[in-house]
Amino acid sequence: MESAVRATHLAHRFATTDWLFTDLSFSAAQGEIVGLVGPSGCGKSTLLSILAGWLTPTEGRVERHDIQHVGWVFQNPHGVARRTAVDHVALPLIAQGMSWGQAHDMAEEHLTTFGMDGLKDRLFMELSGGEAQRLMLARAVASSPDLLLVDEPTAQLDRTSADTVNTVLTQLASTQTIVVIATHDPDTRQACTRIVDLAHNVPRAGTDQGGTG
Repeated sequence: MESAVRATHLAHRFATTDWLFTDLSFSAAQGEIVGLVGPSGCGKSTLLSILAGWLTPTEGRVERHDIQHVGWVFQNPHGVARRTAVDHVALPLIAQGMSWGQAHDMAEEHLTTFGMDGLKDRLFMELSGGEAQRLMLARAVASSPDLLLVDEPTAQLDRTSADTVNTVLTQLASTQTIVVIATHDPDTRQACTRIVDLAHNVPRAGTDQGGTG
């Protein structure tokens, strides 16, 4: 069975907020790159958490078919200050059963893909914000997730770095990974195979009801 994610009539609000979105339905399958777009505050990051299973929607449901491993790339990169870039990418590969040497060789390949081949021995604490974000993407891709959730991958990058990331994201369409990206970047949007615009699911002012499910 191919991996797939299906959201049906999702609606969500927090105790202290109005509805972020209502009656949202869509599906995603292997090889698709789905871009979540919409105005700030419409719940794109919240929707990623719901798709991951970390957050239960106020209404509706999410079905995950054959999803064994979920990868996540946060908007603000987190790493181990005194670990090298190559270590960050190699460690999840070692956890999958690779030898140290095999993991480092493959990690170096992923770093090269993200334009970081000259930074493999640099400590995480020495990386710029853009370099750290590209490192987190390389680590996530290396772990071969069934579902990869990415929150604003180019928000902190200069244009050149952002172009590199968007190019690699485009290439993910040829893999068996389902990729869902929350973004404001029109170039990242172009890298996606399909767009889900939450602007269509933002309740009108004064609306007091959620979705249908």
